[in-house]
Amino acid sequence: MRDPSARLLRLLSLLQSPREWPGTELADRLGVTTRTIRRDVERLRELGYPVQAAHGATGGYRLGSGAAMPPLLLDDDEALAIAIGLRTATAAPVTGIADICLRALAKLEQVLPARLRHRLTALSQAAVPLHQGDAPSAAPETLAALARACQVSERVRFPYAKADGRPASRLVEPRQLVAAGRRWYLVAFDLDRADWRTFRLDRIGEVLATGVRVPRRELPGGVDAATWVARSLTGGTVQARLRLHAPLEQARRLVPPWQGVLEPDPGSGRRACLLITAPDSPAYLARRISQLPVDYTLLDPPQLAPHLRTIARRAAHAIRDLPPAADPPP
Repeated sequence: MRDPSARLLRLLSLLQSPREWPGTELADRLGVTTRTIRRDVERLRELGYPVQAAHGATGGYRLGSGAAMPPLLLDDDEALAIAIGLRTATAAPVTGIADICLRALAKLEQVLPARLRHRLTALSQAAVPLHQGDAPSAAPETLAALARACQVSERVRFPYAKADGRPASRLVEPRQLVAAGRRWYLVAFDLDRADWRTFRLDRIGEVLATGVRVPRRELPGGVDAATWVARSLTGGTVQARLRLHAPLEQARRLVPPWQGVLEPDPGSGRRACLLITAPDSPAYLARRISQLPVDYTLLDPPQLAPHLRTIARRAAHAIRDLPPAADPPP
């Protein structure tokens, strides 16, 4: 590659992938010598890119983190994926994240090629976010601090508001963050109670790192964090038990984990299965149930029936003047 500017951009694009590149491999990719690679690396460093080099037989070059955010080189799919993610995140239950995402999206859309802007515009017109109501949202600094603690398995302490509003202090070993419905939850081992607990992030105060890192604990029964949250949430919310008229294997492919826990239905053989939903308020739980992609029967609780009847009545009213149409395929 004879054009130095184009070669430098291509080198930067390679280094931005999360791996170490041996100098010989970079030279082969760019059609130059390893000496040229060393000169180009020095040029990138002069431009502010923190290119790190590891010596030895297994060494190579990689782009490290610096004091400032350097410009990124993205291919078409990466740029479009980031733009879609930012647009989707504007409706996320995280305090203040919408404005930040909109600013970042505006900067990205300004430099997107026309072909990508057209694809993003088409997607924006075809898809709209579901309004999530007035549910409390998590603070981004809380989300970030707990995400880091989960990643490095570090004990943290934080003030916590109980369901009745009383304050408490918790010392925990964070396991994982779960986004369920309209809220974020932390699954953690509570050291004071010597047991696993689920915490709502909107009730967590300032997270204080203790500096103590511990071996990662596994949840009882080998379940994942999403299943644990679906089983453990309590306190003023409602759970439902439904019979899904679909085999368990099919339901697992169609029903997302945040809807609840799927179990065999002993009374129906393999023709149906049971869904124990994640807790929510009765109105929102009925809305979630109405979006299930398979036929179902409500087993309990009965207080959900009026909400489902309201949804069914509105849907029937909406199509009362339309001609009959063929049922969609299952």
